[in-house]
Amino acid sequence: MKRDKKITQLAKKLVELSKDDNGAVTEAKVSEVLAGLKQVKHRHHLTVLKSYLGYLRREVALQTAVVATPSALSDAALKEIEANYTKLYGRPISAVTNQDTSLIAGVRVRVGDDVYDASVSGRLQRLAENVH
Repeated sequence: MKRDKKITQLAKKLVELSKDDNGAVTEAKVSEVLAGLKQVKHRHHLTVLKSYLGYLRREVALQTAVVATPSALSDAALKEIEANYTKLYGRPISAVTNQDTSLIAGVRVRVGDDVYDASVSGRLQRLAENVH
């Protein structure tokens, strides 16, 4: 159990080292961390890497707004979404689109575990749940 706790602490520290001055995980910083790990040769390197990957995925999800829409969004709309969620969360958020024709109209935005649903299908589903 002690080893697992140390590996978890190391993985979390590596994620912090993978962030730039703005608090965003960058490819360049991750490359630096991986190069450093390659030189150190930790005894449980595979376990450390797996743990680091898990925490890194979580951190990237927290800084990414996945915007689901039934049709394409303009670049200006994506930039506005990024600005609004960056302000809301107090950290840099980048937006990516995901086309989902089942939404009918509107948008659904996911940032980490948070989901903001302003779609017609979401409203219809909530309405149906309230009727039953």
